[in-house]
Amino acid sequence: MSVPDFLDSNVLIYAYDASAPEKRRVAQDLVRRAVRGELLTSTQVLAEFAATLLHKLTPAVHPEDLIDVLDALSPIKTITADEELVRRAVEAHAKYHIHFWDGMIVAAAERGHCERIMSEDLHAGQVYFGVVVENPFG
Repeated sequence: MSVPDFLDSNVLIYAYDASAPEKRRVAQDLVRRAVRGELLTSTQVLAEFAATLLHKLTPAVHPEDLIDVLDALSPIKTITADEELVRRAVEAHAKYHIHFWDGMIVAAAERGHCERIMSEDLHAGQVYFGVVVENPFG
């Protein structure tokens, strides 16, 4: 089996945001691959995704609909945060001068033995702890 890629929250958000159709198409393809087990994510990403759909997306997603979406995403392998992951995120913050929450993404991707982080928010081409960032949208 190939090494999985890691999905950041912006990819999941674009998969459900109709305001950017081309990004939505790309994101939906990645989410389908993730559901098939080809990509993974983290509990932090799922939390950011849920909060965005509930509070920032226009129109906001109704909680019952979001529960259905989360159920549909449940086959995606998910890295769970623990004290070691938090410590590694602090190390990422110190070494790469990134925000702590981005360090959590980096630490989760590293734990998942990912080669790439699929993200629009991190710097494309940057390598963090051996994991390279790729912007799937551009």
